[in-house]
Amino acid sequence: MSEYARRSVPEGIAAILKQEEMAGYLQGVRGELGRSPCVLLPKSTAEVAICVRHCAQFDVPFVPQSGNTGLVGASIPDETGRKAVLSLETLRGVFEIDLANRSLTVSAGFRLSEVNERLAEHGLFFPIDLGADPMIGGMIATNTGGSRFLRYGDVRQNVLGLKVVLNTPEADVLTLGSAVRKSNTGPDWKQNYIGTSGWYGVVTEATLNLEPVMKEQATAIVVPSSDEAMLGILQYLEARVGPLLSAFEFMSGSAMRHAFAHVTSLSNSFAGGVIPSNAILVELSRTTVSAPWDAPLDDVLQAVLMEVWSLENEPLKDAFFGRPEEIWALRHALSEGVKSAGPLIAFDLGFTRDQVIAFRASMVRSLPVEFPQIEICDFGHLGDGGLHFNLVKTDGPLSADYERKLRDWVITVAVEKFGASYSAEHGIGPKNLWYFQKYCDVTSAQLLKQTEVFVTHAS
Repeated sequence: MSEYARRSVPEGIAAILKQEEMAGYLQGVRGELGRSPCVLLPKSTAEVAICVRHCAQFDVPFVPQSGNTGLVGASIPDETGRKAVLSLETLRGVFEIDLANRSLTVSAGFRLSEVNERLAEHGLFFPIDLGADPMIGGMIATNTGGSRFLRYGDVRQNVLGLKVVLNTPEADVLTLGSAVRKSNTGPDWKQNYIGTSGWYGVVTEATLNLEPVMKEQATAIVVPSSDEAMLGILQYLEARVGPLLSAFEFMSGSAMRHAFAHVTSLSNSFAGGVIPSNAILVELSRTTVSAPWDAPLDDVLQAVLMEVWSLENEPLKDAFFGRPEEIWALRHALSEGVKSAGPLIAFDLGFTRDQVIAFRASMVRSLPVEFPQIEICDFGHLGDGGLHFNLVKTDGPLSADYERKLRDWVITVAVEKFGASYSAEHGIGPKNLWYFQKYCDVTSAQLLKQTEVFVTHAS
């Protein structure tokens, strides 16, 4: 153990110092690898503040790590071996449900699955639906959205209050916002710490808005007659069923093919087993027990899709109905299916809803010309403009130089031609840092320079 490693750990704070025990903290989901002198394991907000002050005093940069499920390499240290990992996994001291207020105050180290398991007995849940199982702190740092953004919004819309340790030598602790939903007594400072990847401070505790669990769901996989028809279908459903529409998820044919190949238990309901070029998962849901005046949602979904079917422009080619768990199984298998297909270059892009369709059409035409070894295996949240633009290299290993050229080309087209965000909900991290520097406007860059801190951007 080096002297630097010993010096990195504050007195009285639990830590991991053996390299072999750090392995899980130093490897990212996409295979990124880093090195660190130690993993700090504070158990409270006060202990996080001690760690931040200590790191400032002894010039030890650190990476806050919350769940380590991020996809842009932001939650692991670099290869220098100088950056400590400040893990939030031991921040588990607070879990306070306020049933009357329908809110939860919770430590940042709880995973989403555990939060919802504990809330289930009360008929409530934290309404951010994700394929991964992150911790609350990381969800706030990256402002995750998920598959039901259309109904519930992102994390930002569901955070009422925060407790934060500032990334300053003094490591002041701020309590921002509260369980009170309506308060206009000054700036909403908590927003500085949501979706900013740990730049300004470490979130240690949050007060969250909760929603009633869904009591009834109806799901279908819809095959549009064309790419252009997808937006029209979405707009028609929004006009006809309003807030009953809780998900509108796009799935490309290539992503579905890899999912079926990788997860053999999936049920293929497409006619003759032939997978279409594109499909959409549609979900209607309600949080109330059906009353005598409520039509069953299965009937509502079938009726409204029949209306879509009969529209003059014929936007609907086919539709398959099924139990929610079976329909969602295909959507949730897409990510693992694509990962199994070969070397993966993944983008998390955000567009306006019309431009996401235009971008895809442009990529289908131009990408095979520019990069013929690449297969597009994308899927995403068409209802909110989010696209997981996944590209698989089909002819062998992926070099760093090839990946950089491909990333530069895709993001340049997405941002400059289609007005996209290069990071819809995964944060910045090493994979996006260059684009952050390239596209950050002058005023924002000046403000960020004024608040420069010693923490490494993390999630």
